[in-house]
Amino acid sequence: MALKLHGIPMSTCTTRVLACLHEKELEFELVPVNLFEGEHKKTPFLSKNPFGQIPVLEDGDFTLFESRAITAYVAEKYKESGCDLLRHNDLKEAALVKVWMEVESHQYNPAIYHIVYQFFVSPLHGKTPDQAVIDENLEKLGKVLDVYEAKLRNSKYLAGDFYSLADLHHLSYTFYFMKTPWASLINSRPNVKAWWEDISSRPAFKKVAEGMTFGEK
Repeated sequence: MALKLHGIPMSTCTTRVLACLHEKELEFELVPVNLFEGEHKKTPFLSKNPFGQIPVLEDGDFTLFESRAITAYVAEKYKESGCDLLRHNDLKEAALVKVWMEVESHQYNPAIYHIVYQFFVSPLHGKTPDQAVIDENLEKLGKVLDVYEAKLRNSKYLAGDFYSLADLHHLSYTFYFMKTPWASLINSRPNVKAWWEDISSRPAFKKVAEGMTFGEK
């Protein structure tokens, strides 16, 4: 039975999972969720994710939500397919992948999320982006990127000289961030820039990026 992913192609969290599915070269069905009609807050969807958020993965009779949990599940279950995103054959490399997955979740994402939200989402709600919030988080993101710049001086990717979920998890928000006026935060750091150009040019993500049209007119 094919995997079913409930979400939309422009969603950051949905595209995080889509990139993983493509890296693993898996067949799946993307089941659109109509957010504008509030489908994600209605009983059928809430039975899959009680928090009413996308994405949700269905693997037969097994249902999973939270995008990072889904990518870890997919990478583990289908470890023999496509790219080894968790470094199953090396305990230390696998541990480093987990470290940088945590860094993305707890250091990188909280800062970049607010910038992307203010720039792209606030106007959709009829609000003016809060520049104070943007500036505060640009400062936070810059400090995180300084750490990345130093790390990437010694390795091609975050966990080592191999692509992994640690890198993949950065794709969605960074893709949208690079469409904001503050892309120089990435481009001014040569090692970070080279890393971003590398991971964003992977065939699996290029397939996903075609549907990431949020904010386009």
